[in-house]
Amino acid sequence: MHTTNYTDTLILPAPDTRAETATVPPSGKGTVAELQYERLADTDYAWTSDDLLFDVHCARKGIPESDRAAERERFFGKGQPCLRTSPLAKTYGWALHFDADGRIALLPMDSPRVVELEADPTVTVRRAMKSSR
Repeated sequence: MHTTNYTDTLILPAPDTRAETATVPPSGKGTVAELQYERLADTDYAWTSDDLLFDVHCARKGIPESDRAAERERFFGKGQPCLRTSPLAKTYGWALHFDADGRIALLPMDSPRVVELEADPTVTVRRAMKSSR
């Protein structure tokens, strides 16, 4: 089974992001960015990447709780894009920090916490994927 989880990692916004500061994605359309933001905004270190991606997938596809165990096996039976492809980091100016247990905190790109984590030698720093090639 594949996983998208990171540990002790900071994902910074993409090098080609147009964001100058972290912004909240537009609401009401059920986009991936909106659903990820809703889950991460007020719950630091509550979600793993796998849990977040799968929950957003189920929400967008309307998969009921009763069918999620089988769907999770199918979903992670093949590789899934990790959060380096998240629109939160590519477009909206958010950084993602994964703790030692793989749990995620959403951080504004210009926050003192991001600077602190970038300087921490125990944290692997990666950039989100560029939007263009």
